[in-house]
Amino acid sequence: DQNPPKPKPIFNQSNPVPLLLSSRFSVEDDSSNLDEMPLMMSEEAFENEESDYQTLPRARLAQRRRGLGWLLLGAWKLLCGSCCDCLLRLCRRRKELKARTVWLGCPEKCEEKYSKNIIKNQKYNILTFVPGVLYQQFKFFLNLYFLVVACSQFVPSLKIGYLYTYWAPLGFVLAVTMVREAVDEVRRCRRDKDMNSQLYSKLTVRGKIQVKSSDIQVGDLIIVEKVTDDLLFFSGACFIRTDQLDGETDWKLKVAVGCTQRLPAVGDLFSIKAFVFAQKPQLDIHSFEGNFTREDSDPQIQESLSIENTLWASTVVASGTVIGVVIYTGKETRSVLNTSSAKNKVGLLDLELNRLTKALFLAQVVLSIVMVALQGFVGPWFRNLFRFVVLFSYIIPISLRVNLDMGKSAYGWMIMKDESIPGTVVRTSTIPEELGRLVYLLTDKTGTLTQNEMVFKRLHLGTVSYGADTMDEIQSHIVRSYGQVSAQVSGTTPSGKSQTAGPRVRKSVSSRIHEAVKAIALCHNVTPVYESHGNGETESAEADQDFTDDNRTYQASSPDEVALVRWTESVGLTLVNRDLTSLQLKTPSGQILSFHILQIFPFTSESKRMGIIVREESTGEITFYMKGADVAMASIVQYNDWLEEECGNMAREGLRTLVVAKKSLSEEQYQDFESRYSQAKLSLHDRALKVAAVVESLEREMELLCLTGVEDQLQADVRPTLELLRNAGIKVGGWDTELLYRASCFSTLPFGVSNRGEAHLELNAFRRKHDCALVISGDSLEVCLRYYEHEFVELACQCPAVVCCRCSPTQKAQIVTLLHQHTANRTCAIGEPADPGGVCGGGFLQNLSDWTLIILVIVIFLLQAVFSSVFYFASVPLYQGFLMVGYATIFTMFPVFSLVLDQDVKPEMALLYPELYKDLTKGRSLSFKTFLIWVLISIYQGGILMYGALLLFESEFVHVVAISFTALILTELLMVALTVRTWHWLMVVAELFSLACYLASLAFLSEYFDRSYITTWPFLWKVSAITLVSCLPLYIIKYLKRKFSPPSYSKLSS
Repeated sequence: DQNPPKPKPIFNQSNPVPLLLSSRFSVEDDSSNLDEMPLMMSEEAFENEESDYQTLPRARLAQRRRGLGWLLLGAWKLLCGSCCDCLLRLCRRRKELKARTVWLGCPEKCEEKYSKNIIKNQKYNILTFVPGVLYQQFKFFLNLYFLVVACSQFVPSLKIGYLYTYWAPLGFVLAVTMVREAVDEVRRCRRDKDMNSQLYSKLTVRGKIQVKSSDIQVGDLIIVEKVTDDLLFFSGACFIRTDQLDGETDWKLKVAVGCTQRLPAVGDLFSIKAFVFAQKPQLDIHSFEGNFTREDSDPQIQESLSIENTLWASTVVASGTVIGVVIYTGKETRSVLNTSSAKNKVGLLDLELNRLTKALFLAQVVLSIVMVALQGFVGPWFRNLFRFVVLFSYIIPISLRVNLDMGKSAYGWMIMKDESIPGTVVRTSTIPEELGRLVYLLTDKTGTLTQNEMVFKRLHLGTVSYGADTMDEIQSHIVRSYGQVSAQVSGTTPSGKSQTAGPRVRKSVSSRIHEAVKAIALCHNVTPVYESHGNGETESAEADQDFTDDNRTYQASSPDEVALVRWTESVGLTLVNRDLTSLQLKTPSGQILSFHILQIFPFTSESKRMGIIVREESTGEITFYMKGADVAMASIVQYNDWLEEECGNMAREGLRTLVVAKKSLSEEQYQDFESRYSQAKLSLHDRALKVAAVVESLEREMELLCLTGVEDQLQADVRPTLELLRNAGIKVGGWDTELLYRASCFSTLPFGVSNRGEAHLELNAFRRKHDCALVISGDSLEVCLRYYEHEFVELACQCPAVVCCRCSPTQKAQIVTLLHQHTANRTCAIGEPADPGGVCGGGFLQNLSDWTLIILVIVIFLLQAVFSSVFYFASVPLYQGFLMVGYATIFTMFPVFSLVLDQDVKPEMALLYPELYKDLTKGRSLSFKTFLIWVLISIYQGGILMYGALLLFESEFVHVVAISFTALILTELLMVALTVRTWHWLMVVAELFSLACYLASLAFLSEYFDRSYITTWPFLWKVSAITLVSCLPLYIIKYLKRKFSPPSYSKLSS
């Protein structure tokens, strides 16, 4: 597939880290002497200047693709595709997306007309359906060839037989395709109609009214449960599910705009004069910048808006209802912008058959030229040449496309009905056979190889480490520590200055555990949820709730945070309540500690950390807590000599690590920070950079509290599955740090570079390693792909396993694309880089049905060639009318199609010996060598059938047709039986049904057969003799080959 699908939404987010890395490399790298140091494995690649490194792989691909074959057979496709793309761009010219001002509840005040809120997933409309389907069909050489041949029959001088002989099969193929496309289009239309007709509650000055989803406009105030537009949230707080948008199943907390929360009633939204300034529609679903302004207050109120205030389309409110103002609709919503248009995917099998079809066409043209040359190029030889081309057109079977599509549909149905993989859904029915050709498997770790269920395993304080068997010690320290605190509080100790009395005194283990557990219990985005057992309203239920442990569950956007909060609960410090501005902890003695939330800095993939500033109500102390990945926190915390080593130790145990730190702030420090932070959040230009700069001013010399280790347990049978894949010849790549330590069976080599020179040396050193897994970080990957893209991909392809640590989603998508561009092999991406996929076992696809069909038509082709050569090179068809139509359909189609039920070995045997899969990935079943073998078989059988009929017929020409055609049908049925490895009862039914159809047709085809002759004994023994001579030697050869040189699967079967 030369046009990879658009990546997931997370891939489209702007990532400042690679940009910083790129600028750093251009400054630090001394590349002046590297052009004279060729990489040992590919010397010609480094004779270029530095500017050529980005284009070198593409230039190689272009040189490999271009050639005489491309010029003759592929240029027309490129030309047509370019013209169609230009027309589409002209017809679909989109207006420029701009930032917008949205007035609350006043769509009529919008400055310009925005997109209608209509969902449209159809590929075609009434006018484009027929041209679009025809273009998709005739862009392949096979169908285009038959269209030209069929159209030639309207020219009297080129007419060979009846029109229906050519137009009936072509029309049948097009009818089947159009019916299938029409059914899909109708289903899409119905789904869109249902979505656009859903009713929603719209708030107006006169009250609540019901409107259709398609009638919602920018500026409307909507009460929703399932979101169909991009909204700005105006009431309370809620949890939403985003699994339909980004694939994540964890609930996410959304908060309303602060100014609107203070309104006494919902109807007051219409009594204020306010508007929202929103950034222009964009792809990134993880960021939003805007401002909320209320003009009717004095002074004017202005509040910054972020992603926490938004509800994107395709999300679902997990509980209750929300009120929001619509800011984006229709094509401008995040979900639609990140949805790629439907594309027709083409598999390797289609491409290989297309090449073989061109080879058959070339043979057809050559033989036609030979026939005309043997005539001596007399008369209108050019017309005769075209007549011979039409006459030999059956060498390319039009039923091949029908059998191929039906076979793919059958394989997709088998996958979905496979009891060993229940719940599997085949979303693309055009490429199921690609699962039998995979060479590279790229997988995300979290949620794919693991269960995404986190369990707290280890706490490290620098000098002491606590594991699962010593958690009771932490609990005793917490009980003792908070017992002392409660005693001090009961003794009326003034406002908490005891903790800051001696900052330079070395803290005891108990106090360090106390601070670490307290930090973990406070620094998170977790919300406790209490389920109501009564039947009352939610508000009254919440008012009457008590903090009982049995009724409490935790919700958060990350399961890591839930695991940490559950652990603090197990050791005695329990999160019992949380809202937008405060949270409460319960100590082992039952005392409630209240904290006011001043600021929250959410986790992002760029920062790799999150923070929170809280004020303890009992003491008034302000503390800044932060936790994050070790690579992000190492430069933030104070100097230590143990963090890096212990992070490595935990990673080797397969634990996800988080570094926790804190910093005490004075009232003056916080007020200064808050003013700068608020000003940065209101900025309309470079808001993210300005906010990050202000936050980073706090992230200096923070006190390192602890290092936590959380285990994400592996899915069942991950280790044997990876081993099976490796034995099957599939190379595995992973996106995470712990994947290698948990599930790999290979020796490893860490690969870390920071500039071009180090990358040059490491690549030269790594090429000398053998059977060694590659481990590379995201920063090192950025360097290698910048300077040595082609060489790095070559080395990675030679490794049995590759693990990319801490790489961004954009880099993951880039690796998938590079593998696709630099190799001719198929790649399966599971998890974040692409849609989920799977591999099924068993004898999946051997393509013998295609070869059987090709051999049948080559035999017809040779029969016609022998007939024309014997009868003075006349361009007269041997079989006319219904004989050829029936031959291409009911006489041969069902036995060939039944071969989809064939199996080399049982699925259990295939899983026991995964090495059998390697034969499929080599593609030998559709190689030119195999093609030539089948051509030789066809030449032998065609010669026997034609010359046998000519030698044995007595007086009339119609006897030649009867003998040869009957022997041809029997030979083809026997050839299908010859290719079967494992018989299925439906195969026998297909063989008998086809034979019965042919015998029944003899009674109605009197113009082709002499009824009095076909019922005589001479006809029967002549047909039997010719069939026996054409098939028996092939059976003998097959038996001897299986006896003395059996294939690998037959050895296992025996």
